[in-house]
Amino acid sequence: MISSVSLSPSKAARWAGVGYLVLFVLAIAANFGVRSQLVVDDDPATTMANIATNETTFRLGLAAFVAIAMIDLLIAWALHVTLRRTGEHRSLLAAWLRFGYSVILGASLTFTALALEIATAGDRQAGLTLAQRESFTMLALHGFEIGWLIALVAFGLHLIVLARILFASRIAPRALSVALGAAGAAYIVDTFAHAALPDYSAIASIMLVVVAVPSMVAELWFAGWLLARAPRAVATVPDRELAAAVV
Repeated sequence: MISSVSLSPSKAARWAGVGYLVLFVLAIAANFGVRSQLVVDDDPATTMANIATNETTFRLGLAAFVAIAMIDLLIAWALHVTLRRTGEHRSLLAAWLRFGYSVILGASLTFTALALEIATAGDRQAGLTLAQRESFTMLALHGFEIGWLIALVAFGLHLIVLARILFASRIAPRALSVALGAAGAAYIVDTFAHAALPDYSAIASIMLVVVAVPSMVAELWFAGWLLARAPRAVATVPDRELAAAVV
């Protein structure tokens, strides 16, 4: 006799909440503990020197980003299990969008690995001058940033779909739904601002606030809801809603 054990929506919610907390720690470490300390915009020489001098630190930052991409895949699955009773199609859409974000982010990390290789290869980079290696290192890092910005469009759409699910199902506070939707829209607007504006740096400080404030508030709140309230909230959604789900 073969028995199967499936993950309940309540347990999936807790797993997603734990995953979010791990993501916050890794993201802070990778972005503020490594990247912002070593990468100096518009200064390829200093950036390459920082990476070469702090190779282990840079590698740890790269590893943290890889972990973020993988954990996001697990969160996409856990959120689908958590929310599928509210509507199978919308839940799948949210999961696929987060899956797409993770795949694009993971692929973009190739550029970060390439920057590390160029910055630390030394004599292995035969035929390249020091100035060329500095330029290529910065170019590779910019390639990662471009890929990440594209990925954030998918992530922003994911948050908007999540907001729609929570708002329609009424299993979470309406304010949380609005906050998630605002955060998702901010990610999308920021990416298109990068693409459309020739002098994005002129509004970079403003856009940082526009993106950072709603995203931090909404996603921390969402993580807390997943851990504290979601397990009971999703348990009250009847199974029959799966069959009656309408996109």
